[in-house]
Amino acid sequence: MTPGSIGIFDSGVGGLGILREVQALLPSANLVYVADQAYSPYGERGLAAVRARAFAVSEYLIDAGATTVVVACNSASAAALHELRERFPAMSFVGMEPAVKPAVGATQRGTIGVLATEATFQGELFASVVDRHARGVSVVARACPGLAAAIEDGDDVDDLVHRFTADVVGRGADTIVLGCTHYSFVADQIRTAAGSGVRVIDPAPAVARQVKRVRGDRGTGERGGMSYLTTGDASRFADQVERLTGVRRPAQAVEIGG
Repeated sequence: MTPGSIGIFDSGVGGLGILREVQALLPSANLVYVADQAYSPYGERGLAAVRARAFAVSEYLIDAGATTVVVACNSASAAALHELRERFPAMSFVGMEPAVKPAVGATQRGTIGVLATEATFQGELFASVVDRHARGVSVVARACPGLAAAIEDGDDVDDLVHRFTADVVGRGADTIVLGCTHYSFVADQIRTAAGSGVRVIDPAPAVARQVKRVRGDRGTGERGGMSYLTTGDASRFADQVERLTGVRRPAQAVEIGG
């Protein structure tokens, strides 16, 4: 890893959407993506377990030379973002939080829906975001068990998407927040299931803009490097990257203890 790199991690492929947006804004940056697939999906694990993995992967990236770490996972951000900033005060961390604020600004009927994992809703971060930005607005929080794993595996997700989306729309939501990075890859299916009168908000572009603000990079004019690492099977991960991005990239398996 090149010193000064941006490290981006998720439990699996969900953060690839963040990676894509960061690369578009910072084409000169060296990017390293870690898919912690030996422990995927984070969203179906307890907060303590997710926090431990967030510490381990962040420390791996920092030791390897990253100066900015993007926690490209709502579950890991909910479990560990505050603690990561305390543990590594010299580091710049950018995390995920459900895009409740823009959803509140967009709703016409005063009800927004948030699709996320159970771990995201358990953390203090979600409650804090709702308390700060959603007063006077009804928030329908819908956990989506199995959806991130199905996206990870390339399974048919139509039934799951329809069920979860119909639930929040049926409870009055006219704006839906994607509260898990995996869901970016099925955003069009969620929009179709929600119907033309419902807005779907994907926070990935806003997260990339925050990374650019934190970095303050002006760019070198040269194309930065990109590395794909996984704690799981490298061949499987390379196949997933190709399926989701349309580009074949080499992937490397790494061991990250903790």
